[in-house]
Amino acid sequence: MSGIVNTEQADHWSGKAGEVWVREQAMFDGLMAPVLDLLLDRAGLRAGDKVVDIGCGTGAGLIAEAKIVCEAGHVIGLDVSGPMLDLARERLDAEGVANATCVLADAQVHPFGDVAADHLVSRFGVMFFDDPRAAFANMRTALKPGGRVTFVCWAGMDGNPWFRVPAEAAKSVVGAPPPQDPRAPGPMAFSEADYVRDTLGQAGFEGIGLTTEEITLTPIGDLEQNATFASREGPAGRIVKDMGGGRGDYAAVAEKLRDALKEFEAPDGALRVPGRVHVVSASAGV
Repeated sequence: MSGIVNTEQADHWSGKAGEVWVREQAMFDGLMAPVLDLLLDRAGLRAGDKVVDIGCGTGAGLIAEAKIVCEAGHVIGLDVSGPMLDLARERLDAEGVANATCVLADAQVHPFGDVAADHLVSRFGVMFFDDPRAAFANMRTALKPGGRVTFVCWAGMDGNPWFRVPAEAAKSVVGAPPPQDPRAPGPMAFSEADYVRDTLGQAGFEGIGLTTEEITLTPIGDLEQNATFASREGPAGRIVKDMGGGRGDYAAVAEKLRDALKEFEAPDGALRVPGRVHVVSASAGV
């Protein structure tokens, strides 16, 4: 890995969190499929483009992007998680994708050199930097003059019951942890639209656009599977762990989620959960 400054997040995503994403890759890909579709629609990638994917994870985006840019283009995926990149490489090989490369690196400080990419894209991969302004300033060096960044980030807890409902269930069982800085590295760090715009502007980007979009998340599995999953991973799992909870607490949270998630159960038994995201785009300038 090139020099790394965001050691806390690198350790997190290379440890248990990364192992969970690898083990539950199908769950996460199914859940986030509409978000990836939205990102690719707004990014406007074309055949022959060179693309850098920040926080590429287990590779769903890389596979889709590589197919869009075709053999004449190339995709470079960056992530701080070794386990997730290992799976991404396996998936690229299995799909016969030869025009994508995975790099274990911290995008906040990675020397992009003469990459000169047409596009920089990210699906929920840019909210975890300990210095977002510095990170975006560095990522801007990956783009050629006039190159563009397009990313999707969560637009806050209120509009995202996939996060809010499990967090509330966990707090009702083990209590609430101390309040944290809402801009601290994490899923909701970019929920404030003005903060996102200011961060990109300070990093040198121009023509910054941000729209807030309503989406529908599509978790795979039935109510029981998702209640169990959401009780142990994501915000509920973190709260139970941080509050020193045990096996019985996870079970109690799952029981509460079986009732709370029924609101989102479709006639066929699948869950369809509303969500809210920001879609952000900007130019690197000339």
